[in-house]
Amino acid sequence: MQKFEKYHGTGNDFVMIDDRDMSFPANAKDYIAHICTRRFGVGADGLILLQLAEGYDFRMVYFNADGSESTMCGNGGRCTVRYAADLGLIDAECNFIAIDGPHRGKVLDDGTISIQMKDVEGITGSGADSVLNTGSPHYVRLVERVDQIDVDKLGAEIRYSDTFKAEGINVNFVQDCGEYIKVATYERGVEAETYSCGTGVVACALALASDHSHTREIMTKGGKLAVSYVKTQMGYTDIWLTGPATRVYDGSIALTQG
Repeated sequence: MQKFEKYHGTGNDFVMIDDRDMSFPANAKDYIAHICTRRFGVGADGLILLQLAEGYDFRMVYFNADGSESTMCGNGGRCTVRYAADLGLIDAECNFIAIDGPHRGKVLDDGTISIQMKDVEGITGSGADSVLNTGSPHYVRLVERVDQIDVDKLGAEIRYSDTFKAEGINVNFVQDCGEYIKVATYERGVEAETYSCGTGVVACALALASDHSHTREIMTKGGKLAVSYVKTQMGYTDIWLTGPATRVYDGSIALTQG
């Protein structure tokens, strides 16, 4: 049996596994997909391994729900910091490494989790559409009413368009509400709308950025997040993603399907 714990960050849910002994079959794509399958497995948007890494408090290894190892996951990173704190590996601050490089993490006084994201150098696109990489590639479309968008249909059309179908891209629909923004995201690897996407809300905040330094509140289907950043001539730096990360339950699942 494989022990696991379930966490979520504003509804973006993950199976978390303590893999410090490196015993988990990380190359078993079908098994990982089985675990993430709702109704037949545990059910999650992704699976995360917490491993040891020299020079860091831990390594985060993230897999999409389809079993493929993926690029950076912001909410997953925040949940991994919470998981590391719950395991007693860290106190209030930490340094960890993920597929896109080093990150800092903080457990704030109110229990929310904040992680520093990679710097973003450039944004391409025109009009209401932007493309940028915040650890994962994102397409951002500014819309008048997020709640009137068929996220699965329109998101899939962009994700599987000739431009992006080979590598895939996450697709975000964002509404600027003044004091805050509303975001809905179609995630590659899940191939559907998720309740929240950490790298996606960062992408939306930066795509709408106008100030040199600012914090934007973001509303997702799963709850509220905040993104702070410093805008420079080179792009964006000192980017932090902050919000809740919650332990849901723990359990065990068979090491083989069936």
